[in-house]
Amino acid sequence: MQTPLPHPEDYDVVVLGSGEAGKYIAWTLAKKGMRVVVIERKLIGGSCPNIACLPSKNIIHSAKIASYFGRSAEFGITKDNYQIKMSLVRDRKRKMVDGLVDMHLANFKASGAQLLMGSGRFIGPKTIEVALADGGTRILRGEKVIINTGSRTTVEPIPGLTEASPLTHIEALELDHIPEHLITIGGGYIGLELAQAMRRFGSRVTIIDRNARLAHREDQDVTDILQDMCREEGIEVVTSARLTSVEGKSGESVKLYALRDGSEIILEGTHILVASGRTPNTEGIGLEVAGVETTNRGHVKVNERLETTAPGVWAVGDCAGSPHFTHIAFDDFRVVRDNLAGGHRVTTGRQVPFCMFTDPEFARVGLSETEAKERGISYRLAKIPIVAVLRTRTLSETRGFLKALIDTASDRILGFTAIGVEAGEIIAAVQVAMLAGLPYTALRDAIFTHPTMLEGLIPLFSAVPARTEKMT
Repeated sequence: MQTPLPHPEDYDVVVLGSGEAGKYIAWTLAKKGMRVVVIERKLIGGSCPNIACLPSKNIIHSAKIASYFGRSAEFGITKDNYQIKMSLVRDRKRKMVDGLVDMHLANFKASGAQLLMGSGRFIGPKTIEVALADGGTRILRGEKVIINTGSRTTVEPIPGLTEASPLTHIEALELDHIPEHLITIGGGYIGLELAQAMRRFGSRVTIIDRNARLAHREDQDVTDILQDMCREEGIEVVTSARLTSVEGKSGESVKLYALRDGSEIILEGTHILVASGRTPNTEGIGLEVAGVETTNRGHVKVNERLETTAPGVWAVGDCAGSPHFTHIAFDDFRVVRDNLAGGHRVTTGRQVPFCMFTDPEFARVGLSETEAKERGISYRLAKIPIVAVLRTRTLSETRGFLKALIDTASDRILGFTAIGVEAGEIIAAVQVAMLAGLPYTALRDAIFTHPTMLEGLIPLFSAVPARTEKMT
């Protein structure tokens, strides 16, 4: 005879995963007096403060400081025989993470939301069984349930790759030594950021990518700058290469076999970093018994309000197929929050700004030229080298450009790209103008402080062709 399940504990809201969207939903609703519980398997606050956004930028900044030491003579400073101690780089990062975790715990306590450490899986509609981290189980049922399980690095089924125990960004940020020769699989955001950082710490670095160029979805001029960056810093780039097999053990000795233009190539190194995509964490959590459907790519199927196919169940963040940025997950929280309060907020049509924290930074909001051409949208193009912004000369950071796409029938800004120092800060001003529906002339005619990077928007928007000129 089957033992009956214990009676579920009832909550107003059960959140599976404490990532960006889930934690803010929990804190907000708990402060309103709702009974809220958050189930977290391991990382309090999710990936961003523990193993992703903030820790990686911490490490990248240490690498930037290392690059300044290498360039010290350029700034008139002598600093001979400097050494990089990766254990101390790692310790700085760990100290920051510890502080962030403490901050999250304080927020949970102040909000009244309960944090439950353990692994959760659905055992019925809106009902989750939790295998507690310290032993035992609990069964929770929520009037409302939020799925916020995130994503993980995709390790493709290439013969020998899993057996080689490659690094993902998680392990790379925990290294206490400098890899002799790091081979990075993937030339996207994560691959480029960490490849440059490790090169600046002293590793020999090779990037291998299946696509014909780095950041292949972006405009060619962006790829050209990134290729130049790699060449100037001594990073080898191998594109249009399809991995066929891997031998050896990462951290010791590895050999990667690939096909390129019909011929086999072999790359040898000491470490492998996998940075070639993300997989949603939706398997093995009982979605099928909860009536929650998934897409053919494994994401939770949601509508524009982030509602799943099960009544009273929402999904947010990476696992719901939202663009994989923490700031988008935060907006997912706002969508759910407002709709629970009776509003009608949707995810369609929202801006998706982003920044890749290479050096120089690459940031964009709105349309790229590639996207505009694919959609048949005509535009006026303005573009200036970032060295035209005088602040770059004071910093000796002159690589890159600013580029804007302007509507042909009006003065509306369609898109903005910045690749250069402080690019992630510059795009914010243009984004606000786009949100407000301001014409580009508002930025062209603004008075910006001199000498700042934002001042570069004046010569950029002064270079917009008149509407009567031939348009792209």
